Amino acid sequence: MGFNYLLPLLLLSLLVADCASRTLYRLPSEAKHATKKPLQTSRPYNLAHRGSNGEFPEETAPAYMFLIAEGADFIETDILSTKDGVLICHHDVNLDDTTDVADHKEFADRKRTYEVQGMNMTGFFTVDFTLKELKTLGAKQRYPFRDQQYNGKFPIITFDEYISIALDAPRVVGIYPEIKNPVFMNQQVKWADGKKIEDKFVETLKKYGYKGSYMSEDWLKQPIFIQSFAATSLVYISSMIDSPKLFLIDDVTILTEDTNKTYAEITSDAYLDYIKPYVVGIGPWKDTIVPVNNNRLMTPTDLVARAHSRNLQVHPYTYRNENQFLHLDFNQDAYQEYDYWLNKIGVDGLFTDFTGSLHNYQELRTPLPKQ
Repeated sequence: MGFNYLLPLLLLSLLVADCASRTLYRLPSEAKHATKKPLQTSRPYNLAHRGSNGEFPEETAPAYMFLIAEGADFIETDILSTKDGVLICHHDVNLDDTTDVADHKEFADRKRTYEVQGMNMTGFFTVDFTLKELKTLGAKQRYPFRDQQYNGKFPIITFDEYISIALDAPRVVGIYPEIKNPVFMNQQVKWADGKKIEDKFVETLKKYGYKGSYMSEDWLKQPIFIQSFAATSLVYISSMIDSPKLFLIDDVTILTEDTNKTYAEITSDAYLDYIKPYVVGIGPWKDTIVPVNNNRLMTPTDLVARAHSRNLQVHPYTYRNENQFLHLDFNQDAYQEYDYWLNKIGVDGLFTDFTGSLHNYQELRTPLPKQ
């Protein structure tokens, strides 16, 4: 068994042994590596979607540590806030689908109904829990057909903890944090200094030394892409930090949370021209690029070509190996899907739930030089 397989197993065993105390690693980063292997920039990026969440509960420490060993270029996360204003890594504004909050009877009275992106949502929300309270919850796997053995074993982690995992890696690993649901967060959480989640987000990145435009010397030392579905957030922070940013794009029929426009409107040439000074790329839902009917691919749109003509990268989401997510055109073969998107559609990176699978495909087709 090679080192690449031993390392994740060792990391996991350490995390499981330590999970009772919930102290998983040092903060801030103290690990020292004399020489780190640099980030690869010669082929499309392997973007680990919410960590290695095909194997572990999403956005937990083992999900991120495991995928670093599997070969991810960037580790992606979603940044929300707690009641007491601490930034955490969690995708949903509520806790119901990915934690064991329902098993904690002491929090039964925390169930609320809020309006989120124009819809009423009922559940347990991060904004109604302090960090200390959230740390008592255990993360669980979102999908019932994925491995359930780690449910309840790992806590929600903070933005600081996530950054430390990347900085402690034995090679250069990029981070890819999303300013998640900023409208809702700023409505529900009030920081003492009157700042917004965007301000706290940038403050955290600066604290750890993230800076520099795309492919600059500073960026290559600590690579980062900042992402959001809210264009106003990306414009707002553009004067605060020069790190590269990507504008996320949902289904064309959905309204944006901050401008009340449809994503059909904001994929127009006029909007791409507007957003171009603030971003280095876009991150569309893959079916926005290639529509699907009856689980079969239809004629691709010209979105990638129009983005590339403006020198914008395209990082679509989300690539999942299970048959439930693979379109019939790919014959239940994830490698066929990777090949289609990387070589026919020509995108610049893929958000995947299965980092190891994408890494193995790329090593077969476009192996990196041996060092």
